[in-house]
Amino acid sequence: MKKINKGIVVALTCFVTILSDSCTKRSDLVPEAPSKLTPDVTLTTPAAFKNAIENLNLTLRIEYFGDAAPMLTESIFTDSGVEGTTDKTTPAQDLNARITPTANLDSDDYNKIGRYWYMWWQGVHDANVIISRINNATWPTPAARDAVLGAAYFHRAYRYYRLVHQFGDVPLILKEETAVNVSYYSTQRMVILKQMKTDLEFAATNLPVSPDKGEISKGAANHLLTKVDLALGLFDDAIAASSAIINGPYHLMTTRFGIVAGDPTHNVIWDLHRPENKSLGTNTEAILNVIDRETLDGATPNGSQIMRNNVPMWHNGTILTPGLHKPGIVDAVTAEFPLTYYYGRGIGRARPTSYATQQIWTDSGPDLRHAPGNWVNMTDLVYNNAALKSGSAADPAAYGTHLVQYTAATVNSVFLNGAKDTIRAWFSWPHYKIFVNPGGVNILNATSDKWWSPPRGTNTDWYVFREAETYILRAEAYVWKGQQALAMADLNVVRARAQATLFTDPTKITIGTILDERQRELYWEEPRKTELTRIAFIFAQTGIPSYTGKTYNVATFSQNNFFYDRIMEKNDFYKNPAVVTNSGNHFTISPYHVLWPIPQSDIDLNINGHINQSKGYAGSESNIPPLDKIP
Repeated sequence: MKKINKGIVVALTCFVTILSDSCTKRSDLVPEAPSKLTPDVTLTTPAAFKNAIENLNLTLRIEYFGDAAPMLTESIFTDSGVEGTTDKTTPAQDLNARITPTANLDSDDYNKIGRYWYMWWQGVHDANVIISRINNATWPTPAARDAVLGAAYFHRAYRYYRLVHQFGDVPLILKEETAVNVSYYSTQRMVILKQMKTDLEFAATNLPVSPDKGEISKGAANHLLTKVDLALGLFDDAIAASSAIINGPYHLMTTRFGIVAGDPTHNVIWDLHRPENKSLGTNTEAILNVIDRETLDGATPNGSQIMRNNVPMWHNGTILTPGLHKPGIVDAVTAEFPLTYYYGRGIGRARPTSYATQQIWTDSGPDLRHAPGNWVNMTDLVYNNAALKSGSAADPAAYGTHLVQYTAATVNSVFLNGAKDTIRAWFSWPHYKIFVNPGGVNILNATSDKWWSPPRGTNTDWYVFREAETYILRAEAYVWKGQQALAMADLNVVRARAQATLFTDPTKITIGTILDERQRELYWEEPRKTELTRIAFIFAQTGIPSYTGKTYNVATFSQNNFFYDRIMEKNDFYKNPAVVTNSGNHFTISPYHVLWPIPQSDIDLNINGHINQSKGYAGSESNIPPLDKIP
């Protein structure tokens, strides 16, 4: 049993509320806790329970931060992106070959499917410890007890919501495990979701309305409850839960605010995503944030790294001047045009599709989220290599001028290695969303920050839920009910803030419209694979035709689903077999990738039970019917 150092077994048998030295831990997996407690000794006071909840709050941010952040893995199983690394054969590009139950599922150079599996189970365990021991403390009031219990229910429900839409049927554990258990059985996804609905209804009733930023509120519970209700096909309940938020204390930020509110060159979209503004008390749009400051205990150990992940690798010498074909761009911080300070030094891991960078914007009209200054195109950069001025590498006419857009006819003269380098080195991106600098107003006054040398993204707060998504979720519920006019009205609230062209024809509002607006608004906030899978399940459960007229069913879900059809409709990498990386990888995906494989090692350790493998993967042929009621 020494082999068991992570995964479901360790997460459910490591007898701590917060990771302690008695458990194998990885600093890049779980941040350091405010203090290290063992429940038998310390989980006996309200303060200790609050500390345990704070740790669960902290661990939500693991998904967003770090090199090759787990969110990258969520993004590449979607219509909106692929893994952009072109110099290795190991990244998850040829998904048919790379994504198997016995593959490396937890590595920067492969993918983070395993990371999700392990961290969600750790969260389930930690929440269950709190839930099981809630009466061990003497509480000042029943309301104080129930608020902590509600927060624990929220955290367990959040992990299970993600687990069932990443992996499908999984074991359902509702109490603290105090001994090694190797007798788990998979439980039906819908059974799990029904229990999470019950728990979230308790949480929404008993959590505070306006706690400190980063803590779990009534609004956060209702927001997650909306998603669970949608997943269950309870569309009226989803409308009620989302309306409780929209009619409550939350409001979209529609006027300038925060650190650069007086700068006329920016706008409210820029303000909304400044690191310093996300957790301001005046930010009425934020429903749930993760808090990450370098000066706080438990700060992300290597900064957010978001610019490293999400900005193209424009600096690697492949971009040439259009005239004399000389190396045109460098990342020197001392350059006359220090692009690395202006935009960050990326390596293009998160490569968006043309659907995400072009189609949804040209189809939608003007939009602040895609406006100059907020959105960056490669042609906004300039040739800044000082060697262009004179000498053997000179091309003085190009120096300081904007990059020339490549075309199919000129790509081999604009790029050192031809069209293949456009995967990693040439794409546009939402600068307002991912520009994370520690210098505040003056971006050149940030060199002392250790994650700004080179600039790749420092510690920062991040949105998990905000009200813009609540409007889009309620609009989705209306679409499922066939109430397109109401859906259009909710979408237009979000679009009006972005000064986008408003929708006027309700007959054209479909689930495709919902997904488009989610992409415009929620880049690197929504777990898009999770949401695509949830929507695919709804189509299969209800038999409602998609916007293409096609219908689906649960019986053939792993072979025929909306998830795959949407990706093949929009993702030009997966649908075009001619796209090849420098390392020789092709981009492939299959319908069964609607769910991820459960790591085979954890299935093998479960010697007295039966954890089903996701259908389509090796081992699923031995699946048995999952439990249809709470064990």
